[in-house]
Amino acid sequence: MPQPLKDLQPKAIWKHFMLLNAIPRASKKEAQVIQFMKAFGENLGLETVMDNTGNLLIKKPATPGKESHDTVILQGHLDMVHQKNEDTIFDFATQGIDMYVDGDWVKAKGTTLGADNGIGVAAIMTVLATEDIVHPPIEAIFTIDEEIGMTGAMGLQKDFLSGSILLNLDSEEDDALTVGSAGGVDVHVRCKYESEELSADYSFYELIVNGLTGGHSGVDIHKGLSNAIKLTNRILYILNKEFSLRVAEIHGGDLTNAIPRECQALIAIQNSEINYAKEVLEKSTALLKKENKFSDPDLKITLHASAKKTLVLSKEFQSKLLASLYSAPNGIYRMTPSLNNLVQSSNNLAKIKLENQELLISCHTRSFIESERDDLVSAISSSFTLLDAIVEKDGSYPGWNPDPNTKIVKTMKQVYKNLHGNEPDIFAIHAGLECGILSEIYPHLDIISFGPNITGAHSPDEALQISSTQKFWKYLTAVLAQL
Repeated sequence: MPQPLKDLQPKAIWKHFMLLNAIPRASKKEAQVIQFMKAFGENLGLETVMDNTGNLLIKKPATPGKESHDTVILQGHLDMVHQKNEDTIFDFATQGIDMYVDGDWVKAKGTTLGADNGIGVAAIMTVLATEDIVHPPIEAIFTIDEEIGMTGAMGLQKDFLSGSILLNLDSEEDDALTVGSAGGVDVHVRCKYESEELSADYSFYELIVNGLTGGHSGVDIHKGLSNAIKLTNRILYILNKEFSLRVAEIHGGDLTNAIPRECQALIAIQNSEINYAKEVLEKSTALLKKENKFSDPDLKITLHASAKKTLVLSKEFQSKLLASLYSAPNGIYRMTPSLNNLVQSSNNLAKIKLENQELLISCHTRSFIESERDDLVSAISSSFTLLDAIVEKDGSYPGWNPDPNTKIVKTMKQVYKNLHGNEPDIFAIHAGLECGILSEIYPHLDIISFGPNITGAHSPDEALQISSTQKFWKYLTAVLAQL
């Protein structure tokens, strides 16, 4: 265990978090972590079962006196979002997360930390491994592929779990209980295009937009964070109005559930216009920095000469593409009329790849209301009508309808009040939780989600608060003793 973290309290939960974070565990590449968790359960002498999807179930009998109580399901997901800063040299496929302590926070050096949902998984591991915690019968279910497709939760069979209460440990505010979550779907826009050669009086340049804050495309979507793809397109749109800009390639974003922080475009400018182009770009950069000084203070926009020379988009397709990207919905689509400060529907323009006469754009669309989500998908599709593009959907998952009056909510409110003297906030989250899927497979379950304070999830700025983790652990063990 790295020296700076070895003395954090409670030691057991940090130990398990460190062991987990030593293992590469990208979504859809969880083979190593599945075997690690399987060995963990078996080495404890606990019943350990893997289903056909790759989910792991570990059962632990109740402590004396709790045998007749309802079985409690503890649930977390094994995968994590793999994101790093552009200048960070790191191989997620072979390296464990490089963590350090910064005051009251644990962070990672230039990459995502994996507290989402690693700290929840570590807490469940600690419950399973510790003998002095009072608890009812436990079913610990570790799902896979939550971050990209939620295929682990979707693959659960109706007879795999028998508990009646489910505690999902995948929330990120320690003074709140989550009782609802948005559903979502990935939307992909595809088309082919014609390209052409340029005359010798053009030179190629790489336009780079980076340094943005980024973040979770659900829980951070209301913060007004800039989208690198939208910013890049805005710059290209401005340049295209001013002179004979030609676009060859665009690359931006790599995960549908992360707000894109970086985007690059390979462009061509006539040699006679390069000085004017730089002047226009300089003015645009100053304007965009001013607009984004609070949300994205480290925004950088640079233009470099490129040795790469390739075909460019036809002028007609280029004009249509820039107009389509400009009009494509991004960010909040609608707030929830019935709840304060809750986003009801949103879209994240997440990825673009334009090269070799093929265009692929991917979005992640969220809503608590399925019909409104479908309406937003239609708005996205309409934005790209000019391109005659194919629009496809995949990875759809249901929302979790909020209910603040269930038995488990009342119990956990009282336990929290006993510990802290006040009641926790009760809210729904504009992000996808597996609870929506689990509530459909197991409609009898009384479900709630909670966790410690995590900031910057899905970005290299992700941080886990140490004191909040201690608070979360104390609360979890008190809840288990009460149930």
